[in-house]
Amino acid sequence: MFGDMMGMMGKLRETQEKVEATKKRLDTVYLREQSSDGLLSVSISANRVIQEVHIDACLLDDKEQLEDYLVITLNKAIEKATKVNETELAAVAKEGLPNIPGMDSLFK
Repeated sequence: MFGDMMGMMGKLRETQEKVEATKKRLDTVYLREQSSDGLLSVSISANRVIQEVHIDACLLDDKEQLEDYLVITLNKAIEKATKVNETELAAVAKEGLPNIPGMDSLFK
């Protein structure tokens, strides 16, 4: 039993290392989101760090419209990045967990 416990602890440590490596890798995964008319675009990492914002010059004349575009586009970009992040990290975590009945439902 002690050997099983040591093996499980080793597996958990290995899984934690894989999770940390995946987090680092997600810093280099970039997603792009743009407004429906393409006048504003955002580049964001899968770890939800904004990398770039491109704004068409015509939006600079209307502060309120630009603010609306920013809110909508940034929220869509963050949502997309969050989905990628959660999917990747859940896959790594699930891979490293021992086979415990009922645990599968936590990662679906």
